[in-house]
Amino acid sequence: MSWFKRSEKSANGFDWAGFLWLFVFFWYFSGITQLLIQLTGTSGFSGFRQAFVMSALWLAPMLLFPRQTRVMAAVIGVVLWACSMASLGYFFIYQQEFSQSVIFIMFESNVSEAGEYMTQYFAWWMVPAFLAHTAFAYFLWTRLRPVYLPRGKAFVAATAILVAVIGYPLVKQTLRTGSFASGFEKFETRIEPAVPWQMAVAYHRYLDTLAGMQEMLNSASTIPPLHNLKDSMANQPSTLVLVIGESTNRQRMSLYGYPRETTPELDKLKDQLAVFDNVITPRPYTIEALQQVLTFADEDNPDLYLTTPSLVSMMKQAGYKTFWITNQQTMTKRNTMLTTFSQQADEQVYLNNNRNQNAAQYDGDVIEPFNKALADAAPRKLIVVHLLGTHMSYQYRYPSTFDKFKDRNGVPAGVRDDQLPTYNSYDNAVLYNDFVVSSLIKDYAKTDPNGFLLYLSDHGEDVFDSAGHGTLGRNESKPTAPMYTIPFMAWASPKWRETHDWSFAGDLARPYSSSHLIHTWADLAGLSFDEFDHSKSLVSDSFKPRPLMIGNPYERQQRPLIDFSLIKPKTANAEVVQK
Repeated sequence: MSWFKRSEKSANGFDWAGFLWLFVFFWYFSGITQLLIQLTGTSGFSGFRQAFVMSALWLAPMLLFPRQTRVMAAVIGVVLWACSMASLGYFFIYQQEFSQSVIFIMFESNVSEAGEYMTQYFAWWMVPAFLAHTAFAYFLWTRLRPVYLPRGKAFVAATAILVAVIGYPLVKQTLRTGSFASGFEKFETRIEPAVPWQMAVAYHRYLDTLAGMQEMLNSASTIPPLHNLKDSMANQPSTLVLVIGESTNRQRMSLYGYPRETTPELDKLKDQLAVFDNVITPRPYTIEALQQVLTFADEDNPDLYLTTPSLVSMMKQAGYKTFWITNQQTMTKRNTMLTTFSQQADEQVYLNNNRNQNAAQYDGDVIEPFNKALADAAPRKLIVVHLLGTHMSYQYRYPSTFDKFKDRNGVPAGVRDDQLPTYNSYDNAVLYNDFVVSSLIKDYAKTDPNGFLLYLSDHGEDVFDSAGHGTLGRNESKPTAPMYTIPFMAWASPKWRETHDWSFAGDLARPYSSSHLIHTWADLAGLSFDEFDHSKSLVSDSFKPRPLMIGNPYERQQRPLIDFSLIKPKTANAEVVQK
């Protein structure tokens, strides 16, 4: 029967079954990993939805050239199969989605390291799983058959598919963002969950982000060292640890008086900790906050990070071997600054390679590389641990064993029933964060170190805490106290206390901005240099209270002052200026 006759016959009865087999075949290569992600609760539904939509793209050539259906499907299928094997294998090993961060790790690792990973994580069941994956793909291919439409209708149908899957979303995002480049970037996010675009987008973004990071690193390499740096601990073995939390509001920690027992382990260590209870962050966003926290920049001088060393560079200049262990996403356009900070360290460990921040990723993963860094033979070490903390979505921040808070006990009366699950999941995330931070302190103490560990969060989070109980997350244009009030505490070893003044009882309530952390850190570490300002050190006798400025320093218009009514009465009158 000729193509024309067969298409004429199909016009009276479209082969929907054949069409469905084609779609299932192409969807399978993306869908199998996305389905596992859904079944394991690793991430949200958006990836599954986008993979479903993008799989329809391959139907267009099948409708235009039905006689070549099985051949084209085989060629396209092999490419999709190869990409899906990589994606599926990565999920088997890490329970994460393939992303540009994975590309970064691949290119940053050598063959030996790759072999070690394979040896460590490979399990026998993966072989039959891969074989089953391949066999089912072949089975689907054997079910394929041409789906005929009259030539005109086939062209219209194929065009409609291309417009719906590619044209409309791209145009929509371009119009929404105001530029093709921004629109294309948004479009890439839509297609990334599907193979083979997963690999293509990951590689493209890796190159783009790497270029930006390299530019920052080149710029950082031209920054002159600190002038006249002196170290009171010079030539003495010491290990210093900086733990950076994420989105943790101290008002939800029992260590700071919250009625629910969300920090039981830190509560037990309270007598060993210097717990500062009047510290705020200058910005409610990670990059913007750490741009000040880890450098000499602050609200008055926001560009100093471009011309002065970072905390990591300062410690390297003082003779410390530096480590950066992070559970934050690595290679994303948004996180380029963080990755640049990490690349300044001598050694880096990147644990979070998820494509989506809203995915299950537990901070307990930092404990093993942290202990490995502690065991490093270098006599003088700085170890930075960057946690994912209590970042949205909170239910992905803790394992089921920490799902403790489920009812209304201890919950403010104004929190609605529909808000309660989110409110509780945040407290559970704080509970797990307590386990991780206390574990780091305990493991550090076991090594009998000469040094100290300091923990603070980059910013807070308002989870129905402020007046009205209607705010969730962070919004710099509508600031509330929970977005800015952060935990800030330090633990010192007995050896360190023997040779350093660690009596901070009179300093714990001082109003302080974490934007001046580098001065406090230098003071604690026994460093001095021309750029050091004693009045900006929280633990210095020369400390000078300053207005606690918050907000975007590049936007000078005034906003309403932050409401500090939720802070304990003794700190309620701290002067806070919105800048």
